[in-house]
Amino acid sequence: MANAVTYLKRSDGETVTCRIRVGTGPCLLWLGGFRSDMEGTKASYVDAWAKKNDRTFVRFDYFGHGQSSGKFEDGTISRWRDDALLVLDQLCTGEVIALGSSMGAWIALLLAKARPERIKALTLIAPAPDFTEKLMWQGFDQDTRRLIVERGVYYEPSDYSDEPTPITRALIEDGRQNLVMDTPIAFDGPVRILQGAMDDSVPWSHALDLMGCLQSEDIVFTLSKSGDHSLSKPDDLSRLTAILDAIYKKLP
Repeated sequence: MANAVTYLKRSDGETVTCRIRVGTGPCLLWLGGFRSDMEGTKASYVDAWAKKNDRTFVRFDYFGHGQSSGKFEDGTISRWRDDALLVLDQLCTGEVIALGSSMGAWIALLLAKARPERIKALTLIAPAPDFTEKLMWQGFDQDTRRLIVERGVYYEPSDYSDEPTPITRALIEDGRQNLVMDTPIAFDGPVRILQGAMDDSVPWSHALDLMGCLQSEDIVFTLSKSGDHSLSKPDDLSRLTAILDAIYKKLP
């Protein structure tokens, strides 16, 4: 079926823009990264795979991202999690495979916690759960931390945009309310992790730490020696869709 555009209204009046491709099998739900959008290379590649394989695929933009409304700097992990829950509850039927990239892996884990009966498998790309605390705050120097606390925002230079990334105090403080790696993660379905050894944003050791937190016994970790954080090179995209093929074969 065509890749239809759908708009969902949040309780605060903001709009979440989504794309739906209806097919067979468990719904594949795309959860994008921090400051990314649903038209990116990986999401578009997976959509082409879903079309070829007649799979249901849902992707969307979080509040303040891509085609959805809102200001990015007003976003928090809780707000973006709620966007994902809205999409899951209103657009996904039956069992769901959560496909999370970078921050999206954190959102995927929060969905699995909130809707354990719905999320049956996790595919995590360069997973960055708890990144606001473990990869941002703990890596900032004292001056940067003071700036965030006193002024409420720090504009961090970005490797992916000409515009700096606003890191707000609200983002940091809200992130602390959503940490998942400080305790065992009660998920026992299949988990597949794809990570790049050349990732300068999320070190591969972070993905290994996550694997140790997950209680599932069915976890496969794939490390691409040449892969960076985006994992958007042809070989990495092929690895991703091979992982999806294998996941669908495991599920009824």
